[in-house]
Amino acid sequence: MSDGPLHLLDTNTFSYIANGRSLEARQRMDAVLYTVPLAISTITEAELLFGLARRPQATRLRAVSQELFGVVEILPWDSAAAHAYSKLRLRLTQMGKALSANDTLIAAHALATGAILVTRDTAFAQIDSLETINWATDIG
Repeated sequence: MSDGPLHLLDTNTFSYIANGRSLEARQRMDAVLYTVPLAISTITEAELLFGLARRPQATRLRAVSQELFGVVEILPWDSAAAHAYSKLRLRLTQMGKALSANDTLIAAHALATGAILVTRDTAFAQIDSLETINWATDIG
């Protein structure tokens, strides 16, 4: 049974694990697999499925991704995430800062669920209320 804080993997972290680009991220995921809940947002799922659709020849990547989809919980976008998104986007706009549309949605989903966002993307650091961790420390 998982009892630690929810860890929400962003799209790049999931990709680094699936395509083998970051062995460190895979090892960190494997180390916490049964001690903390692991999830991705449906926004991340959509981005990953789009990437796979663009590369129909990537059968190994598709198989590994499908395996990982079975390991992590896929959190549905819900009203709480929508409310967190509206507040986050307003705050970023007022500060004159921006994230990509999907990154803003993923960050809002992490905030709504109280999750730690597992990401290598330093753009998320501009969100003071968002806790992040980088598992892909072996990528330069």
